[in-house]
Amino acid sequence: MNEKLRDAHTDRLFEAILALKDQDECYSFFEDLCTVAEIKSLAQRLTVAILLRRGGTYSEICEATGVSTATISRVNRALEYGADGYKTVLSRIDSGTKRAD
Repeated sequence: MNEKLRDAHTDRLFEAILALKDQDECYSFFEDLCTVAEIKSLAQRLTVAILLRRGGTYSEICEATGVSTATISRVNRALEYGADGYKTVLSRIDSGTKRAD
């Protein structure tokens, strides 16, 4: 984990996210917190990570998502060399595991 991210404000944000109980609460919170474009961008990055993990090529992913190759490269770098956040979430999505309340 990048220690530059860790501070009281970020801790509070993540505590708030962890307090959400279902998808409807997530929609409400993120709609208040982020712009529609920011939410869509985050969602696209997750989709890119899924497609990369499934072996998709950059050109296939560009066509399917409309994101730039720079974004795909950034997500790919995070998958390969990042803090394993994508890997954790993707493995839980794949296995159907949800966070315990």
